[in-house]
Amino acid sequence: MPTLAGVNDASPHARTLARNGAVLMLLALLTGIPLAAAMTGKLPADVHAMVAAHIGAILGALWMVAVAVTLPMLRYGPAGQARLALGVTVPCFANWFVTFVKGFLKVSGVDFTGNATNDAVFVVLNLLVVFPALATAVAWIYGFGGAPPTQRPN
Repeated sequence: MPTLAGVNDASPHARTLARNGAVLMLLALLTGIPLAAAMTGKLPADVHAMVAAHIGAILGALWMVAVAVTLPMLRYGPAGQARLALGVTVPCFANWFVTFVKGFLKVSGVDFTGNATNDAVFVVLNLLVVFPALATAVAWIYGFGGAPPTQRPN
């Protein structure tokens, strides 16, 4: 497990993923501004979607940092770490963006309803968020099942 002394030894993928988590956290916090405006009626957006974008981005940022911290513990080499980092980053940022935008579209996007806008949001959420996030979570768990590359016998 990385110690504070080993933070500078983090892989480039861990550093990039942690930075991406910090960027998403900033976006999450900034989303609080339009959220407040929507709550007071000053912005024509669905409050529930704005809250979901705000909280979803916070959770996504924390997931990215958690994966970044655990990358050295996983069985993956540099290429696998890069794929895992991308697999976490894309759905987390996509979730924030699509959920934020759907707040202005005022659709739920959680099922097919026959409304073209809602159905498009549903497809995009599934393709960019749900399926990639599930696959990445499985890959992350699988990564704990073997020795990290630095601890394998020669």
